[in-house]
Amino acid sequence: MSARIGIVTFPGSLDDRDAARAVALAGAEPVRLWHDDAALHKVNAVFLPGGFSYGDYLRCGAISRFSDVMDVVREAANLGMPVLGVCNGFQVLCESHLLPGALVRNAHLRYRNRPARLRVDNAETAWTRAYDAGQEVVFPAKHGEGRYVAEPAVLDRLEENGQVVFRYLDNPNGSERDIAGVTNEGGNVVGLMPHPEHAVEALTGPSEDGRGVIASVLSHLVEGVKP
Repeated sequence: MSARIGIVTFPGSLDDRDAARAVALAGAEPVRLWHDDAALHKVNAVFLPGGFSYGDYLRCGAISRFSDVMDVVREAANLGMPVLGVCNGFQVLCESHLLPGALVRNAHLRYRNRPARLRVDNAETAWTRAYDAGQEVVFPAKHGEGRYVAEPAVLDRLEENGQVVFRYLDNPNGSERDIAGVTNEGGNVVGLMPHPEHAVEALTGPSEDGRGVIASVLSHLVEGVKP
């Protein structure tokens, strides 16, 4: 039986179909979850996709965090379920306090839409174990509010604990310490701004590097966390 990965759709989600396609290409079963679902329908992992949840007119992810589905996602994540947030999904995870820090407007105040070069700094999480530490990957970046910020003490703690998962090699938004993605202390919750789900086919992506993200969680679900 293939793993079931839930794809959450909020009002305004944009990349949920792309996320579902990436999951299916990897051999898992995408399970569509609606924002007011109060159950996860026996999924093994959850993917919060990009887009503009509830229009994001106040602060990106600030309204989504109150969705019914986030109550059950938060509970499952705290019990160890793998949860991935990409772009707006990363913002939702930070607003939900499942990940530290926040995403604010790009330092240059302009929207960025281009391939981003990243380095995998932590290959021990549920969503990165298929990569090698230090491996370079290319994922598309498309956001206006993708600058990662946190208090200096929080940034220091992330560095000390190895919770910086992806780091920009060509920082497109002014993120502090070139941080593109982080994880929680358990390594099961990961958020990043660039889009691995748009880098799974040579025809449409700048690379196929994104396949490793879903391959990682499938490996994690079968074998468990790396020793």
